[in-house]
This record gives sequence, C-alpha cells and structure tokens, in this order.
Amino acid sequence: MTDFDELLDASGLNCPLPILRAKKALASMASGKVLHVIATDPGSVKDFESFARQTGHELMESKEEGNKFQFSIKKA
Repeated sequence: MTDFDELLDASGLNCPLPILRAKKALASMASGKVLHVIATDPGSVKDFESFARQTGHELMESKEEGNKFQFSIKKA
C-alpha cells in the first residue's frame, strides 16, 4: 500500500457518493498530498479512473482486496 495523508472510507456507499466524498476531501488537501479511498461499489473502479482523467489528479493505485476496492489519489 502506498503511503497516504488522508483516509476516506466509502464502504457501503453507492455511486456517485464515493466520488463526491473523494472530491470534497481532495478540495481541503494541499497539492501533492495523497488520499486513500476504500469503497465497496464495484462501479467505483471505472468511476475513479474517469475522475482522475477529468480532474488531473493522479490515480496512483487501484486494487481490489476481498470485496473492497482501494484507490490512492495524488492531488494535482
């Protein structure tokens, strides 16, 4: 797992809530900081890929462990 500055547990939330919560968390973070997101919605994999492309944030890691999806996003 990559080192991260903030953790967002979006387990149990369905699209688009994990993305909206991540967007809000990133807004309060300094550039270059890393947000680690845990989600249970399988749709979040594609959502976070699109989110990173559209916002310019770097999706450093995207992995599935058990029934949880984990993402590390570096703020642009």
